[in-house]
Amino acid sequence: MERSTIQKQTILNYLKGVKTHPSADVIFTAVRKKLPTISRGTVYRVLDSLLNKKEIIEVSKEPARFDADTSPHAHFVCQECGKIYDVFDKNISLINKRTKVGKVKNCQIYLYGQCRNCGN
Repeated sequence: MERSTIQKQTILNYLKGVKTHPSADVIFTAVRKKLPTISRGTVYRVLDSLLNKKEIIEVSKEPARFDADTSPHAHFVCQECGKIYDVFDKNISLINKRTKVGKVKNCQIYLYGQCRNCGN
Protein backbone atom coordinates (compact mmCIF):
# COMPACT_ATOMS: atom_id res chain seq x y z
CA MET A 1 0.00 0.00 0.00
CA GLU A 2 1.37 3.37 -0.99
CA ARG A 3 1.46 5.94 1.76
CA SER A 4 -0.15 9.31 1.44
CA THR A 5 2.43 12.07 1.49
CA ILE A 6 1.89 15.72 2.28
CA GLN A 7 2.84 16.52 -1.34
CA LYS A 8 0.23 14.13 -2.74
CA GLN A 9 -2.47 15.37 -0.38
CA THR A 10 -1.70 19.03 -1.12
CA ILE A 11 -1.82 18.47 -4.88
CA LEU A 12 -5.06 16.47 -4.66
CA ASN A 13 -6.66 19.08 -2.38
CA TYR A 14 -5.64 21.82 -4.82
CA LEU A 15 -7.17 19.95 -7.76
CA LYS A 16 -10.38 19.27 -5.83
CA GLY A 17 -10.63 22.96 -4.97
CA VAL A 18 -10.44 24.36 -8.49
CA LYS A 19 -12.66 24.05 -11.55
CA THR A 20 -10.09 25.36 -14.02
CA HIS A 21 -8.46 22.11 -15.19
CA PRO A 22 -4.90 23.32 -14.53
CA SER A 23 -1.70 22.18 -16.20
CA ALA A 24 1.17 20.64 -14.22
CA ASP A 25 2.99 23.98 -14.31
CA VAL A 26 -0.01 25.82 -12.86
CA ILE A 27 -0.35 23.12 -10.19
CA PHE A 28 3.37 23.40 -9.38
CA THR A 29 3.14 27.20 -8.98
CA ALA A 30 0.05 26.98 -6.77
CA VAL A 31 1.28 24.12 -4.58
CA ARG A 32 4.70 25.74 -4.15
CA LYS A 33 3.02 28.54 -2.18
CA LYS A 34 2.14 25.95 0.49
CA LEU A 35 5.17 23.69 0.03
CA PRO A 36 8.09 25.93 -1.00
CA THR A 37 10.54 23.03 -1.27
CA ILE A 38 8.44 20.89 -3.63
CA SER A 39 10.11 20.19 -6.96
CA ARG A 40 8.55 20.16 -10.41
CA GLY A 41 9.59 16.50 -10.71
CA THR A 42 7.67 15.63 -7.55
CA VAL A 43 4.55 17.29 -8.94
CA TYR A 44 4.84 15.26 -12.16
CA ARG A 45 5.40 12.01 -10.23
CA VAL A 46 2.43 12.68 -7.95
CA LEU A 47 0.20 13.50 -10.93
CA ASP A 48 1.25 10.24 -12.63
CA SER A 49 0.48 8.31 -9.45
CA LEU A 50 -2.94 9.98 -9.09
CA LEU A 51 -3.71 9.21 -12.75
CA ASN A 52 -2.69 5.57 -12.36
CA LYS A 53 -4.93 5.22 -9.32
CA LYS A 54 -7.77 6.95 -11.20
CA GLU A 55 -8.05 9.62 -8.51
CA ILE A 56 -7.81 12.29 -11.21
CA ILE A 57 -8.26 12.37 -14.98
CA GLU A 58 -6.20 13.96 -17.72
CA VAL A 59 -8.49 16.26 -19.65
CA SER A 60 -6.28 17.28 -22.53
CA LYS A 61 -2.80 16.89 -23.93
CA GLU A 62 -0.30 19.55 -25.00
CA PRO A 63 -0.22 20.72 -22.31
CA ALA A 64 -1.77 18.06 -20.14
CA ARG A 65 -4.54 19.45 -17.94
CA PHE A 66 -6.03 17.69 -14.96
CA ASP A 67 -9.40 17.27 -13.26
CA ALA A 68 -10.08 15.78 -9.81
CA ASP A 69 -13.76 15.28 -10.65
CA THR A 70 -13.83 11.71 -11.94
CA SER A 71 -17.64 11.50 -12.10
CA PRO A 72 -19.19 11.05 -15.57
CA HIS A 73 -19.18 14.43 -17.29
CA ALA A 74 -18.10 16.05 -20.54
CA HIS A 75 -15.77 18.97 -21.15
CA PHE A 76 -16.47 22.07 -23.21
CA VAL A 77 -13.30 23.56 -24.70
CA CYS A 78 -13.48 27.19 -25.81
CA GLN A 79 -11.62 27.53 -29.10
CA GLU A 80 -11.11 31.25 -28.46
CA CYS A 81 -9.66 31.46 -24.92
CA GLY A 82 -8.74 27.81 -24.34
CA LYS A 83 -10.67 27.49 -21.07
CA ILE A 84 -12.17 24.10 -20.28
CA TYR A 85 -15.55 23.86 -18.58
CA ASP A 86 -17.27 20.87 -16.97
CA VAL A 87 -20.57 19.85 -18.57
CA PHE A 88 -22.89 17.68 -16.50
CA ASP A 89 -25.78 16.00 -18.27
CA LYS A 90 -27.77 12.94 -17.20
CA ASN A 91 -27.31 11.38 -20.64
CA ILE A 92 -23.52 11.22 -20.22
CA SER A 93 -23.82 8.75 -17.35
CA LEU A 94 -25.83 6.44 -19.62
CA ILE A 95 -22.82 6.09 -21.92
CA ASN A 96 -20.63 4.91 -19.03
CA LYS A 97 -22.48 1.58 -18.77
CA ARG A 98 -22.43 -1.09 -21.42
CA THR A 99 -22.56 -1.01 -25.19
CA LYS A 100 -23.33 -3.76 -27.68
CA VAL A 101 -19.60 -4.31 -28.19
CA GLY A 102 -18.55 -4.41 -24.53
CA LYS A 103 -18.46 -2.79 -21.11
CA VAL A 104 -17.32 0.85 -21.07
CA LYS A 105 -14.60 1.48 -18.49
CA ASN A 106 -13.85 5.09 -19.34
CA CYS A 107 -15.38 7.72 -21.56
CA GLN A 108 -14.34 11.28 -22.30
CA ILE A 109 -16.54 13.57 -24.34
CA TYR A 110 -15.26 16.91 -25.62
CA LEU A 111 -17.42 19.71 -26.95
CA TYR A 112 -15.70 22.51 -28.86
CA GLY A 113 -16.97 26.00 -29.51
CA GLN A 114 -16.99 29.52 -28.15
CA CYS A 115 -17.75 30.15 -24.47
CA ARG A 116 -20.12 32.85 -23.26
CA ASN A 117 -17.21 35.03 -22.12
CA CYS A 118 -15.75 35.12 -25.63
CA GLY A 119 -18.95 36.01 -27.44
CA ASN A 120 -21.80 34.07 -29.04
